[in-house]
Amino acid sequence: MEFDLASQPEIVQQAVDYALQAWDLAKSWALSPAAWSQFALLIVAYLLAVVAARRLRGFLTRVLTPAPEADSYLAQGRRAALLTLPLLLPLLAYLFTAIGESVVRSVFDSGAVIAFGKRVFLFLAVRTLVREIIKDPFLNLLGRYVLIPVAALYAVGLLDPLIGKLNELTISLGNISFTVMSLVRGVIAGGVLFWLGGWSNRQTTQFIENQKDMRPSLRQLTAKVLEFTIFGIAFLLLLNIMGINLSALAVIGGAIGVGLGFGLQKIASNFISGVILLIEGQATVGDFVELDGGESGQIVKMTARAAILETFDGRWIVVPNEDFITTRVVNYSDSGSANRYEAPFSVSYDTDINLVPGIIEAAVSTHPDVLDTPFPPDCELRGFGDSGIDFAVEFWVNGIDDGANKYTSDVLFLIWNALKDHDIEIPYPQRVVELKGSLPQVQG
Repeated sequence: MEFDLASQPEIVQQAVDYALQAWDLAKSWALSPAAWSQFALLIVAYLLAVVAARRLRGFLTRVLTPAPEADSYLAQGRRAALLTLPLLLPLLAYLFTAIGESVVRSVFDSGAVIAFGKRVFLFLAVRTLVREIIKDPFLNLLGRYVLIPVAALYAVGLLDPLIGKLNELTISLGNISFTVMSLVRGVIAGGVLFWLGGWSNRQTTQFIENQKDMRPSLRQLTAKVLEFTIFGIAFLLLLNIMGINLSALAVIGGAIGVGLGFGLQKIASNFISGVILLIEGQATVGDFVELDGGESGQIVKMTARAAILETFDGRWIVVPNEDFITTRVVNYSDSGSANRYEAPFSVSYDTDINLVPGIIEAAVSTHPDVLDTPFPPDCELRGFGDSGIDFAVEFWVNGIDDGANKYTSDVLFLIWNALKDHDIEIPYPQRVVELKGSLPQVQG
């Protein structure tokens, strides 16, 4: 079968050439006894795989299914293994076909048909893996648009020629050169490596956060060090996979160093300040701090560049780490240490003031959040005012008197009720007015 395609574009000529090769291959398979025997072995291998997969699925389901309440690492691993059961059929078919291929090649010295069938079963296994097992959005996207097409090209025998073509194309950037295949391999490997880096970083961060014996600042520092280490290793592995000589990055590294020295001084300063804060533990997540400029809030997150404060009215304040080192910062340590507050009040001049301290201290002590250590409630006489005698009760609590906690308000309620129960008058403002001379006469 010949066609005159001289006037057609080159791509059309190549397509027709490939089609003719496929047609000749199909005719040779159809007329060859060896090919028919390989087709028969493929069918037998598939039927055996169906029977074996059906029996193994039931057995493995019984063995791998953990108790519903089990939550150990072993139980989680068994549940993950259960998800891979759909792979049984294509993988068993691939295995039986591989055995049949070795038999056919020893008898006929040819196995193209059964080798093609083996690659098809591998493609079906890859498609099952992507469609039914991989649930992560990024990995599923990578599987649908990279893994499945690669498996399809491998199944039809076009993967090796395509790789050869891509290896012939070279891209040069200054003194760095790499092939298009290296770039494609780097994109795929980079996506997988950085996904693995993110996953391992989340796992290690969760593990570190569960170590309650470590100081919060030390946990934060350890998590950050591991994060930079994991992604640094991923970056170096990516460069190695792409075939880029690390020594070729010396010029780029020098340029980055100059940039850090001139344009990124503040970023470098804030990063180093953040490391110092995490090491010394002067301020960490959970602490309530007040800055030199008057801003105050609870530290809810510490990044490489800044700390994020959340005020009690819901605002977020981003504070550079350098400010915690170079300016005055008041740390109320809302994460555990006690703070002292006071509630002022007054009583009438008719009151026996010797009774007031004991009454008020006993009342304030009934508050569930008021502490006995470092000091119990202490009622002090503060002065003699215009309208009454001024007192104040000092008390210690864990936390800040704001937001969800209203300690001073609660204590004032206790003071009011205690004074009322003991008939002690809380004075109103009083003024004495002296009139000189006689009152004017009112004439009716």
